Amino acid sequence: MSNSNINSQYADPNMTPPLGEASALGLQHVLAMFASNVTPSVIVAGAAGLAFGGAEQIYLIQMAMLFAGIATLFQTVGFGPVGAKLPIMQGTSFAFVGVLAGIAATQGLSVALTSCIIGGIIHFLLGAVIKDIRWLFPPLVTGLVILAIGLYLIPVAIKYAAGGAAKFQMEAESFGSLMHWSVAGAVVIVALICKFFGKGLISNAAILIGIIAGYILAFAQGMVNFAPVAKASWFSGLTPLPYGFEFSLGAVIAVTLVCIVSAIETVGDTSATTKAGAGREATDEEISGATYADGLGSAVAGVFGGLPNTSFSQNVGIVGMTGVMSRHVVTIGAIVLVVCGLIPKIGAIIASMPLPVLGGGVIVMFGMVAAAGLNVLSEVKLNRRNMVIIAVSLAVGLGLNLVPSAVQYLPGVVKVLATSAVAPTAIVAVILNLVLPEED
Repeated sequence: MSNSNINSQYADPNMTPPLGEASALGLQHVLAMFASNVTPSVIVAGAAGLAFGGAEQIYLIQMAMLFAGIATLFQTVGFGPVGAKLPIMQGTSFAFVGVLAGIAATQGLSVALTSCIIGGIIHFLLGAVIKDIRWLFPPLVTGLVILAIGLYLIPVAIKYAAGGAAKFQMEAESFGSLMHWSVAGAVVIVALICKFFGKGLISNAAILIGIIAGYILAFAQGMVNFAPVAKASWFSGLTPLPYGFEFSLGAVIAVTLVCIVSAIETVGDTSATTKAGAGREATDEEISGATYADGLGSAVAGVFGGLPNTSFSQNVGIVGMTGVMSRHVVTIGAIVLVVCGLIPKIGAIIASMPLPVLGGGVIVMFGMVAAAGLNVLSEVKLNRRNMVIIAVSLAVGLGLNLVPSAVQYLPGVVKVLATSAVAPTAIVAVILNLVLPEED
């Protein structure tokens, strides 16, 4: 595949721009994904009942930054068959939020993180066969799963924007107050202005800038508590298995199903990166290497309290926009994330963010997840067969999640899967796509 817009000078992944330019481009990659990277850890921590701004939540945020950087190094530097050795930025995946939040709320973080470790190992092993199972996950299936993820998460965004997530918070008098919505609304408005009227770095970091603006407004209204920031240290080490190791078959199956979807997403991002930066298709070795790195990064993160990671599509857009294919640029961004992850004060600043600020950001982010699913489904011909698959898969997946008591008598393992939204949507879509006859 050729592309007349490709700059051959920058199309080589092994090319290194001048240090100043490379550093600026690397920082741009970090800013574009920073807010999306730390948000899943905040939400799962809240679902597990951890105090907002508490030491445990700060630690999970640190791990999100640290292992996004480490997983990115697996991709860009690589070793042996691990890593695509392409400018692919890794970060904590939204795809796992629904499943992990449910597991953390019902079975605890020990089960959730154990599932991440095992799921990451299985994800790693997919690297050897990913080329052979892609046919099970055509755009109809992957688009449905991504759409289900976004639709499941949107109510969470509204709860955060209104000022709460837990039941007692939603019953508080301040829940849904004008003060909360003014902050969340400011985040959305500033993010949209930056995205569509800004250029370059301003546009790419639109959500982050919106969150900063909302943070300032919340501070002006006395909503920010900096006490945890003052108490946080400047450096901390890692804690292996911070919540122990507790196995649950249902949780592992649910996380593994999402790992498969994440692997397919990474295959798509790898192909998009080579097309955007070099005007060619990704090789089998690059696709396998990207999958190996995806799984290894998720498994190692789980050991230390981090959530599973995946390739970040917004960073693929930066490669296409700048035309710079250098993997060393993204390596610089990875090093920035590693440094941030080792400094608890940075995690404490993020953890001090009031819920409406986070809510405004995730309204945009979760909406974009759902929109990404619709974008994938736009490739699908909407005949009667495919519309039935979409209808039944979403109805079962989202319906059981909205009414979990409908399956209250199922065994624990099956119940976890049935109410996770993502898993039933994926299972029903794959089965129907295999058994229903094609239409002309």
